[in-house]
Amino acid sequence: MTTHLYHHPIFQEHLTGPGHPERPDRLAAVDQALTHEAFQNLIRIEAPIGPEEAILRAHPEVHLEAVRAAIPRDGSEELYRFDEDTVASAKSWEAAMRAVGAGVSAVDAVMNGEMDNSFIAARPPGHHAERTKAMGFCFFNTAAIAALHALDKHSAGRVAVIDFDVHHGNGTQDIAWDNPNFLYCSTHEMPLYPGTGAKNETGAHGNIVNAPLSAGDDGDAFRAAFNERVLPALVDFKPDLMIISAGFDAHHRDPLSNINLVEEDFDWATGKLLDVSGAVCGHRVVSFLEGGYDLIGLAAGTATHIRRMMEG
Repeated sequence: MTTHLYHHPIFQEHLTGPGHPERPDRLAAVDQALTHEAFQNLIRIEAPIGPEEAILRAHPEVHLEAVRAAIPRDGSEELYRFDEDTVASAKSWEAAMRAVGAGVSAVDAVMNGEMDNSFIAARPPGHHAERTKAMGFCFFNTAAIAALHALDKHSAGRVAVIDFDVHHGNGTQDIAWDNPNFLYCSTHEMPLYPGTGAKNETGAHGNIVNAPLSAGDDGDAFRAAFNERVLPALVDFKPDLMIISAGFDAHHRDPLSNINLVEEDFDWATGKLLDVSGAVCGHRVVSFLEGGYDLIGLAAGTATHIRRMMEG
């Protein structure tokens, strides 16, 4: 399989303040893991600046401009807080725009047959950003933006986002809710931030599939949720492109959750998703880094995920 990695130094210049779990060290840990010889054939691409047009498919202009206006001036060391958790610094605008650009570029490359799949190692993450609200460390919903770009600019008639971050992607659900061509599937711990993701949240067209897990669950429960809810929904939907919101905070080491996954669980889930992509959409997969706040668990989970993507 041909796998591209989208990255950029600016992602580590998005500063969130001392003690914040979503910190630059996260990408440093991922970068270090990807120096292993197993990743020597990984094609690395610097993330471009994304077009504002792409953001406006998922967010109204008032949200775009509110985020832009909130960013501290260049050279400033001050931080702006959208809420207690969601913080911007002087370099955050460029980081957010390159995260969007990486997603759009990856979709273009996958849909044009230039590569099989891609992984986007970017900060800030995206899946908590609702249509009109920055929250949960997220400014713009990069996965939803990529999905809507594929629907609008390519031959994709249907796109699916599969989210295995331990926190429910309320933002992606919000944006996908009334779009019959946009399937959103999520495994997540519940109850946990942000409080959404119940099984009865099914979308306007039955296009939302939530598979909540309980505190203390391990790989067996996670795999059952995939096998019983996520994978059948994907097979029935037959997307033309699959997008993964790949959070590694369900790892047993993570301080922000109570799910006990290990690397083999992420490997298994990635393999199952790649099997479906091979059967229904020509292996077209774009994966975004979302959460993961223990550096060892994050690095191990991400490396496992990307290695599986490279192997197919």
